[in-house]
Amino acid sequence: MKVTTTSVAALAAGAVAAPSNTTPRGASKAAAACSSAVTLDASTNVFQKYTLHPNTFYRSEVAAAVEQMADASLKTAAAKVADVGSFLWLDSIANMAKFEDAVADLPCENILGLVIYDLPGRDCAAKASNGELKYNELDRYKTEYIDPIVTKIKANPNAAFALLIEPDSLPNLVTNADLSTCQESKTAYEEGVAYALKSLNLPNVVMYIDAGHGGWLGWDANLKPGAEELAKVYKNAGSPKQVRGYATNIAGWNAWDEDPGEFSDASDAKYNSCQNEKTYVTKFSAALKTAGFPNHAIVDTGRNAVTGLREEWGDWCNVNGAGFGIRPTADTGLELADAFVWGKPGGESDGTSDEGATRYDSYCGKPDAYKPSPEAGEWNQAYFEMLLQNASPAF
Repeated sequence: MKVTTTSVAALAAGAVAAPSNTTPRGASKAAAACSSAVTLDASTNVFQKYTLHPNTFYRSEVAAAVEQMADASLKTAAAKVADVGSFLWLDSIANMAKFEDAVADLPCENILGLVIYDLPGRDCAAKASNGELKYNELDRYKTEYIDPIVTKIKANPNAAFALLIEPDSLPNLVTNADLSTCQESKTAYEEGVAYALKSLNLPNVVMYIDAGHGGWLGWDANLKPGAEELAKVYKNAGSPKQVRGYATNIAGWNAWDEDPGEFSDASDAKYNSCQNEKTYVTKFSAALKTAGFPNHAIVDTGRNAVTGLREEWGDWCNVNGAGFGIRPTADTGLELADAFVWGKPGGESDGTSDEGATRYDSYCGKPDAYKPSPEAGEWNQAYFEMLLQNASPAF
């Protein structure tokens, strides 16, 4: 298939960086929990009824960041970020411990966004965000990771959950099949995601499988095989009814509807008609419908306020000059797009810029990457302040 040096391995390599392993606790808002069991209709857009929850973990990170600021006006603006709903990353077996505090803080009108992110051989084309499980540890993924999450959700039937399933996994199988690491992980990815979908198919859950973004599976030659890969795994799971669709631009930088697109003047632009995420959702949803997969999307707008910063599509790490984007909303202007969400917690690093670090990825050292930056998932105060200052709309 047609791929470019700017669209595949580079984009996949570390497009998603796992959040911090620490678990700060902050004061929770008073929450009026639902008085009866929640049932979500995945044939509808649940974000029209529920608000994405500002989870306790990110609220605590932002509160700590505010305390480090001296400028009064900046502190006031920063404090407002804590009230923005975002997804909570359960990116390791240990970090499942974040679940209880987040649910305890959940009012009935909100939906808790959770990222399921611990596949064996995770991020097979990455250096900065590899996971804890080896490619041959599928049983551990099932019994030590997915099964306990199922138990936790079943223990909270009166809460609503939106699950983002395994960022970067299936897209890597489409575009990085030549890498030995992705070849080794193929079985674990497909069987692991299918197991997650089948096991998490609970009445108070709605699921979205990660599908990269327009600069990844949006290339003309990738749309059909990308859709078929998602559909294959979905059908292998028994076509779970709580799967609503897919997620795009998670931890990404692509504009929603910029026209012409950010890379429309590149020499290879003729091979990618998805120059913004709106076009990608439209085209990929059509391919998914043909393949037999639910075709509604959520789109990460958490850090995409500023475009024209990257040298190429594939520059994914700590993009310098970025800003917080549109706040989570179901008002997207496109029926196929259920909601804009904040998938990546803004302020947490994509990867370290320390060339001597074990997990250093060269994309975190490129000219358009912010430096210095800590390890993936660790808090970067200066980067958070930059996102805040460049936010559009402003806080």
